[in-house]
Formats: sequence, C-alpha cells, structure tokens
Amino acid sequence: MSKGLYSTYFKKPTQMINNLLRPKRIAIDFGTANCVIIMEGKGIVLQEPTVVAISLKEKRVLAVGEDAKIMLGKVAEGVEAKRPLKNGGISNYRLAEALLNRFFKKIIGRVILVKPEVIVCAPAGLTSVEERALTQALISVGAGKIYILPEPVAAAIGAGMPINQSTGNLIVNLGGGTAEVAILSLNGVVAYESYRGAGDALNESIINYIKRRHQLIIGENTAEELKIKYASALEVKNPFEIEVKGKNSKNGQPSIIYINSNELVEPSREVLNNIANTVKRVLSKTPPELMSDIIDNGMVLSGGTAMLKGIDEFLTKSVGIPASVVDEPLTCVARGLEIALKNLNAYKRSIKVS
Repeated sequence: MSKGLYSTYFKKPTQMINNLLRPKRIAIDFGTANCVIIMEGKGIVLQEPTVVAISLKEKRVLAVGEDAKIMLGKVAEGVEAKRPLKNGGISNYRLAEALLNRFFKKIIGRVILVKPEVIVCAPAGLTSVEERALTQALISVGAGKIYILPEPVAAAIGAGMPINQSTGNLIVNLGGGTAEVAILSLNGVVAYESYRGAGDALNESIINYIKRRHQLIIGENTAEELKIKYASALEVKNPFEIEVKGKNSKNGQPSIIYINSNELVEPSREVLNNIANTVKRVLSKTPPELMSDIIDNGMVLSGGTAMLKGIDEFLTKSVGIPASVVDEPLTCVARGLEIALKNLNAYKRSIKVS
C-alpha cells in the first residue's frame, strides 16, 4: 500500500480514537434555582431546575430537574421534592450528587471513557467546606480536573465586560439564592458583597404578602409564576387583573382571589431595597480610581432575577448610576464559564484548580 493510501485509510480511525480519548470539556452553572450546562463545541446541552424528588420510604430518586419541579408542593405522603442548594452552596450533599449524576448521564452517557474537564462557578464568598462539598460531588459523578471560577467573574465574562483591563467594572449577578455584587478589574475582584436573598426571597415575599393581605395560601410554583409573568420593581400605568387560586388560610377551603398586578410591587420592595443597599456598600469600598469608570459604564445585571420587570430602572434610581440588563441573563454565567474554559491562562488569577 502506498504512503498516500495508507495515511488516507488510517486517518479517520485515528481521528476517531483521538476524539474518544480527548476529555470532554464542560461548563456548569450549578445554581440554587437552575442548572445550565454547556459542552464545548455543542453550546447549551442542558437547562433545568435544580430540584430533586425522592421517595422517603424507598430512599431513591424519583425525578430531577423539570420533572421534579412540577412536583413541588404537590407530592403525596412519603415523597419530597427538594432543592439541594441553598444560597448558592450545597445544603444536601446526597441530593446534589444524585442530581449531578442524572444530568451527567443525560449529556455524556452512562459510560465515561475519559473523565471530562469541568469548570463550575461558585459564590465568591464560598467557604472551604462548601467548596469541598461542590468538588466532591463533581468527582463522585465522574468529573476529572475541576476548575472553580467565582460567579460574578463568570457573569462579567459572559456579559462581555472588559475585566482584563485596568478599568472598573460593576457586575450585579441576581440568581435564585444570592445576589452577588462585585467590582472587577484586571481579571480580579476588587470589592465584593453578597446578599443571601434574590429570586427565592422574592417568591417567599409574594407568598407572605398574599397570605397576609388576602388570607390565601399559595405554593412556591404559583408565587414564581406570579413573579415571572406579572411582578415588577416599579408600578406600571396599565396593570393587569390577575386570578390567583389557593387555599383560604382561615377555613382551609379552596379559594380564588383577584389582585391588581401593581400589588406585587410591595412584596418585592424589601428584597430589592436590600439588593440596592448591597450595591451601595460595595461602591463605598471601591477605590476612587475606579469610580469614574463605574459612573461612566454603570452596572450590568445578570442572572434569572434580572428578568424582573423594571429592575434596571429601580436600581438606577436607588443607586444613582445607570443599570442595564445583559442579553439572555439566565445563561450569562454559563456563557462566561465556557469562554473561561477556552482561555484558562487569561483568567488564571481568578480560577482555582481541584
């Protein structure tokens, strides 16, 4: 066989073997409310709620992700639907492991020839115990080398902010469990604070308001639907009339009420004021050399809670500098992780390797 024919004949099998032996590279935004996974070369391969449904009697997982979320507040006795993360950190290791295991099988398959390289985000204020729980959960489901990137850094990268330059960049990442506020410059965190209450706190506030004002008990899924569809940080000129179904808190009977969508501004206000105060505290710790950049460029909002109507206008008025919401805020952190994974050397100052 000639050299040309030989190389042509064996080229494809060799490429196939090399591709099989090359570790897959995966970016995971493992959030309190949602998990977004991006695989190198394929984009977003999974985007599901961070919820697990378990049978207490049989001690086994019944459902994860979207299938488990619809069970919140609706399960029979002996079944629980729970979130394995709280305030950005793992609160239930076994459930987190079970969730990641199902998600890994879904995107990679049951047989892993080569352990994938994984980059995952974590709150900038993550404790060593929380960090160890996160890395152990990933290792247990088949991850190889693990890179950990602070969540506000990942969000800023995904938003296209020039954090590699010596200018000040203000990112406000509003997730389900935490609102993380950071000033970034030269790929590092200059000032940072976290408010442990964002999307989930808004849901809880709506539940409490509806019960207090209208004597109606509603569940988490109903509160989240009200938040996404109708809630606003500021009152609107043409509000909606909303039908809300639940259980009467006085007699325990089924009940229907009708509310004005502007009513949802009140329960949102306490949470939003706390977020605004967190931004102000971070600004008070910012070096004056970076303040002029922030005044010019304003703050960028990312994360699922950034989709709350009017939140950019509210923070602009409350803080005194312009706020803008990044395109596709829910996947902003995951996109930043994917970029960082392709350019590890450029962001090595912020990345921890496990």
